[in-house]
Amino acid sequence: MVIEKLVIANRGEIALRIVRACRELGIKTVAVHSTADYSLKHVLLADESVCIGPPPSSLSYLNMPAIISAAEVTDSVAIHPGYGFLSENADFAERVEKSGFIFVGPKAETIRTMGDKVSAIKVMKQHGVPCVPGSDGPLGEDADENLRIARAIGYPVIIKASGGGGGRGMRVVHAEASLLNAIGITRAEARAAFGNDQVYMEKFLEKPRHIEFQVLADSHGNVIHLGERDCSMQRRHQKVMEEAPAPGITARQRKIMGDRCVEACRAVGYRSAGTMEFLYQDGEFYFIEMNTRIQVEHPVTEAITGIDLVKAQLLIAQGERLAYTQSDVQIRGHAIECRINAEDPKTFMPSPGPVRLWHAPGGPGIRVDSHVYSGYNVPPNYDSLIGKLIAHGDTRETAIARMKNALAEMVIEGIKTNVALHQEICNHAAFQKGGTDIHYLERRLGLR
Repeated sequence: MVIEKLVIANRGEIALRIVRACRELGIKTVAVHSTADYSLKHVLLADESVCIGPPPSSLSYLNMPAIISAAEVTDSVAIHPGYGFLSENADFAERVEKSGFIFVGPKAETIRTMGDKVSAIKVMKQHGVPCVPGSDGPLGEDADENLRIARAIGYPVIIKASGGGGGRGMRVVHAEASLLNAIGITRAEARAAFGNDQVYMEKFLEKPRHIEFQVLADSHGNVIHLGERDCSMQRRHQKVMEEAPAPGITARQRKIMGDRCVEACRAVGYRSAGTMEFLYQDGEFYFIEMNTRIQVEHPVTEAITGIDLVKAQLLIAQGERLAYTQSDVQIRGHAIECRINAEDPKTFMPSPGPVRLWHAPGGPGIRVDSHVYSGYNVPPNYDSLIGKLIAHGDTRETAIARMKNALAEMVIEGIKTNVALHQEICNHAAFQKGGTDIHYLERRLGLR
């Protein structure tokens, strides 16, 4: 079915990214927005816009009936959820399709299977994807059994919420005396945050890297991977900077793990873009979760492969076959992405307010994905991400040099941003060498 008009159920830079992809494909767009977002760039550029509620996300961007109603009143055919908000909500995907619209993403049952970390790990193990040693399922109420499981795994262990994500719903335990209390606290947090108090246990890897593989799959059984990204530069489980390909990962490792990801996706009938996330330590990969949506960091993969992931999502949603085979995917050069946030670079507190002056950098290999413009007012109601700065070059060294130039050229006045933090990272000897672990930045900032 051809998508003639589409509702963008999101905001900010990803909503603008979707508008641009739709324009290239001749798809009309409907921007749904809260009362705080009437002046967002994608709202101004979309063919139509519909206000769906007040600023709180629960009353607007998480309001399923309002979004579906917007699709109905505008005669739209499809809904693209972007990332965050309802993008990995299986109930939303199901309600969209039961209402007669195309959901630009996986099927609801796939989101349920892969969105629950316990069931996702089970599926991965069945198809030869290595996983972190753990409880092989949710923890029960038997305290002695939970203590036995932890001893068998070996301390330190990490307790994770089965329905968690975004760095929430996890607690590291270094000694047996703390285990049962940590399980209880994590259960309570998971119940409050995700409506699901199921938790599981894994070995806590001391110095892993965060490596993820990008996959694309159509509804005809065709699946490919587009190589890996390194997302190890993190603060409190939140990604700060990403790059592709991952430093030190060999072509042989890429093929082995990429092929396993493809096989697993084919087995579960995956459709659309998706990301398989791994911890990597001592030359070994361990699956941790799958994100059943487009990722914030998708531009670095686009840069090194030349494949437009958002357009691919839209074409797959129309029922088309993938335009690429695995042999068509070639890795060219290196790309780095800096997440530009409206926050204090030292305290990391959000910094909403009016942007007096915005000047985006340019030059060879530079891309800026942002909804910000001079005069735009950053609202206090949402995530602090205001843009993404991407640098691509023939080599990693060239990409770093271009990123340094771009960060120096970037002008954002009126609010505080983390541009200075990115400049500092780019000058770190350890970053320039490549291969830092997920705790590196926190150690550097004195947070560990």
